[in-house]
Amino acid sequence: MDTKIKLLKGIQAKSAIIAGLIGASIPFSWLMFLILVKSSEFENWMFVPLTFIPLGGVFGGLFFYLMGFVWFPFGPRKLGAIIFSTLFYFIGIWLSAVFSFSLVGLWD
Repeated sequence: MDTKIKLLKGIQAKSAIIAGLIGASIPFSWLMFLILVKSSEFENWMFVPLTFIPLGGVFGGLFFYLMGFVWFPFGPRKLGAIIFSTLFYFIGIWLSAVFSFSLVGLWD
């Protein structure tokens, strides 16, 4: 990949897509588990959290990939980048959950 943007050098598309899919699959599988265990029937409002919360996970996974493997690939700064991006991942999932549940009117 030949790019002149310094921030995007070193990004491999396949690795970025896999990181995004892993970031989305964690909250999606957790939500599906909760829906299947707790709910007797699937309701239409459940599509909103099942869409927006994994979307936050996609962006968190991409940020984790960029911080840990592209921008800070080695050295002592990598540990700080991984810790920061993990916190960012969970904050992103939490904010997307707040947004999605406020859209359906279940966040008080």
